[in-house]
Amino acid sequence: MAAKLPYPLAMLQRGESHDPFSVLGRQQDVDGVLIRAFMPSAEQVELAGLGQMQRVTNTDIFEIRLDQAQAAALPQHYQLEWLEKADGRRYSQISPYSFDVLLADLDLHLFNEGRHHHIYRLLGAHFIEIDGISGCRFAVWAPAVKRASVVGDFNGWNGLRHPMRSRGGSGVWELFIPGMQPGDLYKFEFISRSGHPIIKADPYGQEMTLRPDTASRVSVPSTFSWNDQEWLVQRTHWRWTHQPMSIYEVHPGSWRRRPDNGFLNFREMADQLVPYVTELGYTHIELMPVMEHPLDQSWGYQVSGYFAPSARFGAPDDLRYLIDRCHAAGIGVILDWVPGHFPKDDFALARFTGDAVYEHADPRRGEHREWGTLVFDYGRREVANFLLANAVYWLEEFHADGLRVDAVASMLYLDYSRNDGDWLPNQYGGRENLDAIEFLRHVNAVLHARFPGALTIAEESTAWPMVSRPNWMGGLGFSMKWNMGWMNDTLSYLGHDPVHRRFHHDKLTFSQMYAYTENFVLPLSHDEVVHMKRSLLDKMPNDIWQKFANLKLLFAWQYAHPGKKLLFMGGEFGQWHEWREREALDWPLLEHANHRAVHALVRDLNHLYRELPALHRYDFEQQGFEWIDCHDSDHSVLSLIRRGDGSSVVCLFNFTPVPREAHRVGLPCEGVYREILNTNATGYGGTNLGNAGRVMATREPWRDHPCSAVVVLPPLAAVFLQPEE
Repeated sequence: MAAKLPYPLAMLQRGESHDPFSVLGRQQDVDGVLIRAFMPSAEQVELAGLGQMQRVTNTDIFEIRLDQAQAAALPQHYQLEWLEKADGRRYSQISPYSFDVLLADLDLHLFNEGRHHHIYRLLGAHFIEIDGISGCRFAVWAPAVKRASVVGDFNGWNGLRHPMRSRGGSGVWELFIPGMQPGDLYKFEFISRSGHPIIKADPYGQEMTLRPDTASRVSVPSTFSWNDQEWLVQRTHWRWTHQPMSIYEVHPGSWRRRPDNGFLNFREMADQLVPYVTELGYTHIELMPVMEHPLDQSWGYQVSGYFAPSARFGAPDDLRYLIDRCHAAGIGVILDWVPGHFPKDDFALARFTGDAVYEHADPRRGEHREWGTLVFDYGRREVANFLLANAVYWLEEFHADGLRVDAVASMLYLDYSRNDGDWLPNQYGGRENLDAIEFLRHVNAVLHARFPGALTIAEESTAWPMVSRPNWMGGLGFSMKWNMGWMNDTLSYLGHDPVHRRFHHDKLTFSQMYAYTENFVLPLSHDEVVHMKRSLLDKMPNDIWQKFANLKLLFAWQYAHPGKKLLFMGGEFGQWHEWREREALDWPLLEHANHRAVHALVRDLNHLYRELPALHRYDFEQQGFEWIDCHDSDHSVLSLIRRGDGSSVVCLFNFTPVPREAHRVGLPCEGVYREILNTNATGYGGTNLGNAGRVMATREPWRDHPCSAVVVLPPLAAVFLQPEE
C-alpha cells in the first residue's frame, strides 16, 4: 500500500493549500535542503544545473534534495525547466516560490482599516522588478477562501499551477510570477468556503479585454509625459465658486463614430472634441463613465472594471492624452463615477469569493431590484477603501479635475426604490444609510484635501439637506449638486403650449425659494433625452418655428439663472431624435440654418457667461440675483437682474409667441442699456425684432425700481441688456 501523503502535500495536491510557500520552494529539513515544485501539467521537471527532480508518488509534486554545499551554491531565485505534457515542448522559469513576502504589514493594516489611499498601487497586477528579475506582482483581497491562484494564458488557465500566499487575517493573497509581460491576460481563481472553484477578473485591474471577453490584462507601465503642470498649479488657486463653469456632457461611444461606425479612441476623440468644445466656449467636459463595463446599453453605469479605462476607447495612456489635450486648451475634465451599485455579472465583483464580499449579504441592503444591480457594503472597511482609492486613482493617475457621483440618492436611503418590508432600517430605526453617509463624507474630505480645486458633484434627486456643504457643518462635503428641481420644473413649463403657461408661472419662479441652499449645477443631461422622453428640441410644443424658438429660450433661461451650467451633447445644435448610444449624433443637421442658429446661440451664451461677471460671480449667493417682475403670469413674462461686483445684466423673457412691443420694465438706473443678446436676432434664426441694439431708461419708477424703460420683447425670446458705463 502506498504511503499516506503528508497533510500539507495532500492539501496542495487537492488545490486547497492556503500556504503554498510552506511546502514549495526551498524547504529546510533534517537531511539538508529540499527544493519542491508543484507542476500539474509537466511530464518531468529539472532544477537548472543540478539535475532532474523526482515526482512524489501519485502527485504532481516534484522535489530534489540538496546537500549543504549544493544548497549554499544555489541562488535564491533558481531556475526550473520542464517538459510540458500538452505540447511536448520544454520551458523554463525562475520559481515564483523563491521570493519573500511582497506587501508590507503596514500597507495591509491601513487597507484593513480603510485608510490606504493608494492601495491600487499594491493590489492588482503590477509589472515590476525584484532583485533584478522582471515579472508581475499579483495581489487580491479574497477573504475566507481556501485557495487563491493566478490563472491565465501563461499557465493554461490552470488554477493548480500558481497558488498564492495568504497574508493571514488581512484577507489578501499575493504572488510574484517572473517572466510575465505587459499585455498578458489573467484572472484569479478561488476555492470558495464551500469548495467550489470560482474565476474572477481583477477588481484592481488597470486594463481589461474588450467585451465580450472579460479577462484582465497586465497593464503596460505608463510612460505618458504630462504637459499640464501649469494647469494643475492654477487649479489649486481656482476660486470655482465665483468663476464661470459650463459643462459639455459627452458619451464617448456616440459623440462621433468612425466611418465604419466603430468607436473613436481617446486620441482620435481628443483631436476632434477639444477644438469643438473650445469653439463652443465650454469650460469643462464631463465624460460619462469611461471605466470598463460589459454592456454598451448601460452607458457605462454598470461598471465591472473600476480601475480600467474601457478597451472600447484605447489604452490608459490614450485617456491621459485626451485629458492632457483638454488641459492645454484650458478645458477641465470631470469623470462620471459610480460608487452606488455594480452589475451581477459572474466574472466581476458579484459574490466575489462565492460569498458576498463587495455587496451586503442581505439583499434587503445589498441589491437594487429595480436596476438588477448590487449595492456596495459601505460599512466594510476594505470595500470603502476600494472605492476611496478608486476616486483617488482617477484624479491622481489621470489628472481628472473632478468626479460627478452618480445616483447619490440611492446610496443615502435604505428604502430607496424599495417596497415596505423589502428594506432594513439602520440601528436607530431610520431609513438613512449611515455607512454610505460616512463613506461619502470621507471621500469628499480626502479628495478636497489631496487635490485642491478638484470638484465633486452629486447627482442627488431628493431634498437631502446640505449635500454641498462641508463636513464640519454637517454636510456631505460635495462641491456642488445637480438641481433636479430646476430641470424638472423648467422642462415641464416649456412643455406646455404657451397659451397655458400663464397657469404654470410658478414653475419658473419657485426655484428662487431654494436656489442658494446648495451650490447648484443646472443640468440638461442625457437622462432627459432618452427612454421616450424625446430630445430637448422635440419636447418643445407646436410647430417647427416655435420648437426652435422655445429651445433657444430654454438655453437663455439656463444661462440667466444662478448656477453652473450643464448640457448633454446634441442639445447644442438641436438634435431631433432621442440620444442613441449605438450611433453618432446627427452631425449633418448642422448643414441646416435652424440648427446652426441654435449652435451659434449656445456658443455666444457660453462666451457671454464667461466674459460677464454678473452672469457667474454670485451663482451660489442671493446677492447676485434680483427679480424685476416675477408676477406677470398673464403675459408669461419674466424680468430679472444678475449682478457681479460693480456690474449687472438685465434679463427679459417672453414665453409666448405674442410680441410685446411696448413693455415697460423697471430698471436700477437711468441711461443707455445695450442689447447684448436677443435670441430672436437673425444670427440665431429669428426675425430681428428687438430694440435696435439699445434701450434708454428714464427716471420713471416702475415695480419698486427707480427707473424704467419701454422695451420690445420679441415672441418666444430672451433679451439681455447691459447698462453702459
